[in-house]
Amino acid sequence: MATKTTAKPAAKTKTAKTRTKPAAKAKPAAKAKTKPAKAKPAAKTKTATKPKAAKKVVLLSGGNPQIAKGDGDGPVQAYLAAIPGWKRAMAERIDAVVVRTVPGVRKAVKWNSPFYGVEGQGWFLAFHVFAQYVKVTFFKGASLRPMPPSPSKDPEVRYADLREGQFDEAQLASWVTQAAKLPGWLA
Repeated sequence: MATKTTAKPAAKTKTAKTRTKPAAKAKPAAKAKTKPAKAKPAAKTKTATKPKAAKKVVLLSGGNPQIAKGDGDGPVQAYLAAIPGWKRAMAERIDAVVVRTVPGVRKAVKWNSPFYGVEGQGWFLAFHVFAQYVKVTFFKGASLRPMPPSPSKDPEVRYADLREGQFDEAQLASWVTQAAKLPGWLA
């Protein structure tokens, strides 16, 4: 069965000239208020990346490094590595004497100073860097023989101020051995 299609007649056109109106002035387009498209973060790839820069350690007065509190050898090593000049070598020698003299010594950084102690007995020694010396604190220093030379407001605490070129390793080792056997400071 065939279907019939009907064609529409073509539109009539005028052949005579028609009058046209002049074009109206174009109105400026309204400004669209759109936000710029946000860039999507690039996908993470496992290609070589730049290593993160190590955070620079702030030095406090006298060159004492500002190291976050922490337990263990890691924070103490970070402290030692940040000490400037001759005081670094002095502090590393102090650390080495303590480690050699007291097997299994407990370490921590508290109040921007390394602390050394014996588990269950408390802290027996700490040190702090100053401009002209490294101050070693013996928390029960009044019980040591001979007593470390500098007194404290606390009658039990004694100090040894180690200056550049002054390091009596044998005396320090003797004090460390004695101090580690005493009940320490609990903090």
